[in-house]
Amino acid sequence: MNRLPWLAAGISILGIAFGADQPRVTYTKSFPGSDPAYMAITVDKDGATTYRETKDEEPETFKLEPGALQAIFDLADKLDHFKRPLESGLKVAKIGDKTFRWENGSEASEVKFNYSLDENAKLLQDWFERISESERAMMNLRRAIRFDKLGVNDAVLRVDTAWSQKRLLGREQFLPLLDRIAKNEGFVNLARDRAARLADTIRKASGE
Repeated sequence: MNRLPWLAAGISILGIAFGADQPRVTYTKSFPGSDPAYMAITVDKDGATTYRETKDEEPETFKLEPGALQAIFDLADKLDHFKRPLESGLKVAKIGDKTFRWENGSEASEVKFNYSLDENAKLLQDWFERISESERAMMNLRRAIRFDKLGVNDAVLRVDTAWSQKRLLGREQFLPLLDRIAKNEGFVNLARDRAARLADTIRKASGE
């Protein structure tokens, strides 16, 4: 029997598996006493993003916008994929133990710091802080819909404010919840109107 076709198929399958590896940037922050006290965010090159606030919980998952995705990976490139120190060395208060990590197949590198003067590090950290703010607004909105109908308007306002301040990321994940609020007469009209208006604005910005 000619085994070459089977061998070729095996190589092809392995090639697909190896090709599945893609660059990933991870940010973790541990700051006991703050809210949240811990966060871990992963962003893959294809935009798949996860967010969690405890190490063993199921993460929030969503797709990051192309502009934010490009900015994060460009900054990781500028920071040499975290192969050099970022700590300022200054005597400053503890503001959280932070880690940037780069992975690409078998390649991995990371750097830990409390406070950095590197402008690219500051910019990258801010992108991850925006992701955290967005996901906390998302979780707050979901919780209000389920358990606090009177608090829905404030939850929508929080999302709307993040949008106005250009700090809302993973924006399309909000659309099903905003649509649900807009169509449900069980919520106050102010919340329904705000949700409908915000959903329409997000859709227009996304080119739907």
